[in-house]
Amino acid sequence: MRAPAVVLVTFAVLAGCTTAKPDPVTLTVLASSELADLGPVLADLRRDTGVELKLDPRGTVRASEELAAGVDHDLAWPATNRYLRLTGADVPLSTSIMVSPLVLGVKVGKADALRDASWADVASRAAAGELRFGMADPRVSGSGMAALIGVATAAAGTGAALRAEDVTCDKLQGFLTGRVFGASGAAEVGEEYVKRQDEVDAVVAYESTVLSLNASGQLREPLRVVYPRDGIVLSDYPLMLLKPDKRAAYDRVVDWLRTPAAQRSIMERTHRRPVDPQVERGAALREPIGTGLYFPGTREVVDTLLAAYDRAGRPGRVVFVLDHSTSMAGARIAGLREAFATLSRAGGFDRFRVGETVVLVRFAGTVMEERSVVVRGGADLEALAVALETAELADDGTAIWSALDHAYRVVGDGTVVLMTDGENNAGMSADEFLAAWPRPSARTYAIRFGEADPVELDRVARATGGRVVDAGSGSLLEAVKEIRGCR
Repeated sequence: MRAPAVVLVTFAVLAGCTTAKPDPVTLTVLASSELADLGPVLADLRRDTGVELKLDPRGTVRASEELAAGVDHDLAWPATNRYLRLTGADVPLSTSIMVSPLVLGVKVGKADALRDASWADVASRAAAGELRFGMADPRVSGSGMAALIGVATAAAGTGAALRAEDVTCDKLQGFLTGRVFGASGAAEVGEEYVKRQDEVDAVVAYESTVLSLNASGQLREPLRVVYPRDGIVLSDYPLMLLKPDKRAAYDRVVDWLRTPAAQRSIMERTHRRPVDPQVERGAALREPIGTGLYFPGTREVVDTLLAAYDRAGRPGRVVFVLDHSTSMAGARIAGLREAFATLSRAGGFDRFRVGETVVLVRFAGTVMEERSVVVRGGADLEALAVALETAELADDGTAIWSALDHAYRVVGDGTVVLMTDGENNAGMSADEFLAAWPRPSARTYAIRFGEADPVELDRVARATGGRVVDAGSGSLLEAVKEIRGCR
């Protein structure tokens, strides 16, 4: 009779040593829309841990705004928590799961021209109509905003995080000239590219999106990944705990996602880079991503970038009012011509752009000539430079304010750039000009060199919302590049 008791005791002990599977748990997750591709990985997560993640997709920027306002989700999984930080909200417990840099996916036929390219090179080709691309909407998507940050940071040239004043001139406009389509999120930009791949040369997206497109079998021409050499914005996909009472389940999820097996699965299925340095990367993910760019520290910078983005669809118009009196003879007129030749023929953020209207108003004692060019390609850009190389000077005085009055009659809602080396001695006075234009429709940026009166130029420029740049202390070309395109 004692043997059965021993058997029962032994069975009870063994049953107590058996590891019980955790109770199933379902967590709601406010997630970046591109994480839909994690479906197979999350199925394995549920099988192994009992935790099911139900993703509620949003663009990263939009999701961050909702998080700051308050949501009822258990977790959040954006591409980055940097936008949430900008709202001033407290950032909850976060764990990075994977990373992916923002890159350009360029058709092979166009990629050689962008080998080792900078953001300035990309902007230059876009401005000249040589690069057409799609990108996500930066008002909604983290990848779209990352593109603006990359271009604007490179254009600022400070080597530091963007400040609002670094984006005062719309140097983003050249880059955005090449934008053919937008999309609501990082996932959607890939889908839209597939539909419109014959219309564009490239897509600005996460590295994972570009590699997934190449692996999809839906492209008629593969994309080559271009990592801008002057820096990229990196997303690290932090999983964030919103409800502290879900901590135990959150820990189960994080621990599983960061195992080597799960990291390898994420990499193979979604083309994102593992955060575990011990996991060997696939061949397509071994390329160094270069320098990381600083993320803006204030919401004001993001708002300024979005304002520039919203202006991008408007055709630009710049009126250059150029002093061609005889006092410009020699080095001064040579400097002016050099500036225009560089803007017309060279690359960079500050060149003239496809679709932009450039008006040249030459003056001495009166307006001598008005020449207007709508930039459609290289021939139009060449025409701008040639027009000034052959222009003659006149010795009948310097009518600065009459010439500026003429410019305001043709500028519309564009920008005026005044270049002069002399004092006004003909035509309207500054007071008469300001009386005629009490509420100027456009800003005037005055480049002063030689003996031009700084007080009077500054008074008029400021009255229009512009300012004066003194070219006498440095390169005239640099002065032109500093202010052209401002609005």
